[in-house]
Amino acid sequence: MSKKNPFNAPSRESLSTAGTAPSLGEAHSSMKVPQNAAWWKKFLAFVGPGYLVAVGYMDPGNWATDIAGGSQFGYTLLSVILLSNLMAVVLQSLAGKLGIVTGRDLAQACRERFSMPVVMMLWILCELAIAATDLAEVIGSAIALKLLFNIPMLYGVIITAVDVLLILVLQNKGFRALETLVIVLMATIALCFGIDLFLAKPDMGGVLHGFVPNVEILQNPAMLYIAIGIIGATVMPHNLYLHSSIVQTRQIEQTPQGKKEAIRYSTMDSTIALTLALFINAAILIVSAAVFHSAGMTQVAEIADAYHLLTPLLGTTVASILFGVALLASGQNSTLTGTLAGQIVMEGFLNIRIPAWLRRLVTRLIAIIPAVIVTAIAGEHGTEELLILSQVVLSLQLPFAVIPLVMFTSDKKSMGAFANKLWLKIISWVITAVIVMLNVYLIIQTIRLF
Repeated sequence: MSKKNPFNAPSRESLSTAGTAPSLGEAHSSMKVPQNAAWWKKFLAFVGPGYLVAVGYMDPGNWATDIAGGSQFGYTLLSVILLSNLMAVVLQSLAGKLGIVTGRDLAQACRERFSMPVVMMLWILCELAIAATDLAEVIGSAIALKLLFNIPMLYGVIITAVDVLLILVLQNKGFRALETLVIVLMATIALCFGIDLFLAKPDMGGVLHGFVPNVEILQNPAMLYIAIGIIGATVMPHNLYLHSSIVQTRQIEQTPQGKKEAIRYSTMDSTIALTLALFINAAILIVSAAVFHSAGMTQVAEIADAYHLLTPLLGTTVASILFGVALLASGQNSTLTGTLAGQIVMEGFLNIRIPAWLRRLVTRLIAIIPAVIVTAIAGEHGTEELLILSQVVLSLQLPFAVIPLVMFTSDKKSMGAFANKLWLKIISWVITAVIVMLNVYLIIQTIRLF
């Protein structure tokens, strides 16, 4: 393949002759997009991938930072959630564009552009990040099972191994079935927190004021630390690989106009889905602020504590039950997308194929084994520290996904007329610089805590 232009958007047939199989081959171009139809019918055909991506922005790893931010500082950090969400909208739109225009996912693009040692390093880092993500989801689901059904953490961790079977069943029923389940679970989370918001009766004036950036965040070290934690836990590196692949499940016209239309509808899909993620993350912080901060409980930072305190403070067990159900749905949702990302990354970086069930089993075992060992030895406190460590691993890997993404989508030889315009290049590199600097700071501060 020519090194001058490794990202020509090839057809499915030319991909195989060039030695690169289509990304996520079993679902590639499997969903038809109606031609000569109303715009809303075309848009509905593209709805789905954005929600699989948005799941990563509300996984259990985000919950602790949102709860801590709300309990300690009230509504002030809502502006940080909004800022991190805007960053996510830009980066995910770039990932979707890369997949649609080039016919490559981000992992395949890295393999074709970089030398083999660099590719292997990026693959190992990405696998560690996916394992860390899955670890957070395993622990989050286990915490939910303990809170809702009083199942010991160790057993809860083991039970989460079974849900890998659900992914296999759904995969056999087609990609749309997987997308539908994810959307249903996201709607469940949104409904649960919508009711909790109603029960918490937050100060709407304070909520609106919280979305306005406040210079106090930069002046208060404790507030800044949690703010960086919120941003660091929001943009997930595996989501960029995932999005660049699953947008290719749509069967689009391989023409400039067809790609332009696909980019527009794909961006609409991810933006709407990420707006729902913004609502859920904001709702977690708002409930924490309205219930805990207003009652003077400024040290609530753990998921289990928040669950147990909601009932006595709001006077109803419904609030705690809904909180637990939302957490369980969040963990399961993130599991579905995390294991899918694992398959995309291995196939993209290494250009090898192994059975989907084996790939998912390996991914899940990598997460479950350390969780089981730590839970058995150190108990619940150990799993909480493991949750923190998983977020640090994610922060370490993030620049290695964001920087290549911005590079590739800004390259005219790769993207042609779809290359990032100057204004988008500037915004993208500023976002990249902010994320890298904040994540480095977060890692340094977290290491000091240990």
